[in-house]
Amino acid sequence: MKQGLSLRVSQHLALTPQLQQSIRLLQLSTLEMAQEVEQMLDENPFLERTEETAEREAFGLDQTDTPVSAGEQIVEASQPGDMPAATGPTEPERASLDRESAPSGDTAQGDEVESRIDGAAPLEESWEGDGSVEIAPDDGEWGGEAPARNSGASDGDETASAADLARANVSLQDHLHDQARCLRLNEEDRAALYFLIESLSDDGYLEESISDLAGAWLRMSVIDGAGGATGTEAPVSLEDREALEQRLTTALHWLQNMEPAGVGARDLGECLRLQILELRNTPEARAALAICNQPLELIAKRDVKRLCSLCGLDEETVRAGMALIARLEPKPGRQFVDLERNLVVPDVIVTRAGRGFKVILNPEVMPRLRVHDVYANAMRQNRGGRDSGGEAGHAAMQQRLQEARWFIKNIQQRFDTILRVSSAIVERQRNFFMHGELAMRPLVLREIADELGLHESTISRVTTAKYMATPFGTFELKYFFGSSLGTETGGNASSTAVRALLKQFIASETPAKPLSDNQLSDLLREQGIECARRTVAKYREALRIAPANLRKR
Repeated sequence: MKQGLSLRVSQHLALTPQLQQSIRLLQLSTLEMAQEVEQMLDENPFLERTEETAEREAFGLDQTDTPVSAGEQIVEASQPGDMPAATGPTEPERASLDRESAPSGDTAQGDEVESRIDGAAPLEESWEGDGSVEIAPDDGEWGGEAPARNSGASDGDETASAADLARANVSLQDHLHDQARCLRLNEEDRAALYFLIESLSDDGYLEESISDLAGAWLRMSVIDGAGGATGTEAPVSLEDREALEQRLTTALHWLQNMEPAGVGARDLGECLRLQILELRNTPEARAALAICNQPLELIAKRDVKRLCSLCGLDEETVRAGMALIARLEPKPGRQFVDLERNLVVPDVIVTRAGRGFKVILNPEVMPRLRVHDVYANAMRQNRGGRDSGGEAGHAAMQQRLQEARWFIKNIQQRFDTILRVSSAIVERQRNFFMHGELAMRPLVLREIADELGLHESTISRVTTAKYMATPFGTFELKYFFGSSLGTETGGNASSTAVRALLKQFIASETPAKPLSDNQLSDLLREQGIECARRTVAKYREALRIAPANLRKR
């Protein structure tokens, strides 16, 4: 083995901290971005929020909708030529005077309540309101979720208004606790019922057995008795455990008789049976109850003949019972789930503008940050002491100031990149925004990357967990990219358009004779799209559509 020295010249790419932060911010979702901003505001004293609107050109937007400052409004109002003639109050001024002369919100609310108590119909003016609350229409899934906003004419108290209380989401546990308060129970039974209610899942199921719940109760009791200390558990007698299980079983009976029907079930079959028992005693209900006692796989497969032999019923009665089961709620707690947690906030909004489309960033997700002027000026005026400690402290603060500037710049670059990519997508998928998903054309990441001069990995980061609000709904940016399928004319069809076409075929099929995958493939071939049966099955499963034998009714 011989030792020696050698000289080698090589090149390598080193990512600076600023570039690493830019890449990391680019792939964050809106929620993760908000969390990152909050963390930076807590850690860096040179960052602060600003209520002023961020500079639109910094994010690649036009300044056509820039708000006019108060000074400019005063100057324009002072021009003598622009002063209107004094011809009395205008229509908006009359509306303002009418609102000021209207009675207060408390008085109007008291009159309405008094009229309801007296049994009289509410006054017609109550539909208009008294001007103290703005009623905003809501096209969401639940009409009662419309946001209620109090006006600035409030008396300043912190008491929640009736509209706020009506809009507040009531959880499943709160709904059940309200019903439990109406029961006349002793402390032990009330505690057992409370324990079961708090053990329910979001869907309203009791996923643990009574034995496991009793063991958890006893462990909690031992820990509470020991003052929170964990050590050797005291032995529990068999009689005490059986008594506790009996108490929990009794509490479970009370829980399963509460609303909504089916709550507290241990499995899907029990949930359906609890709901059927709440219905009238009809032949269809008795048939449905007998069907639920059979394996649920037979119901999922719609195996009517097997169910007829197991239940001893004729085919017509079994089909009526299965139709009743189809109307039941498999997840009783679903109606109490907070819908706002599942809302998707779009990063980009696309609207029509004449014959084209306008692409803008959602101002609600754009953080408005700036460097703290007071701290930055103090840094410039005080360069630190002569000793090493002062110089080291000044260098550390200077580094934090530089990090704040980098962070603001990287956020601006992130939104600018999102806007550029979104604009390119809208330009390429123009037919989709005019006619819907059936007009989607094939698009890959490389096309957008080549057009914008970016790398494919950058486009992939931009289109992940970023959403666009369109006239046809809100979609992830990745939704607009899809592979291509060949056509008879030599062109290409987007896989997204093919899936939409399959959905349209299945929606218009006859329920008694659903279309098989081979028939769907033939229908696509008639449209000039070459799509194999296996590809049709893959697209159908991606759409979460059952096969033909399960769709048959």
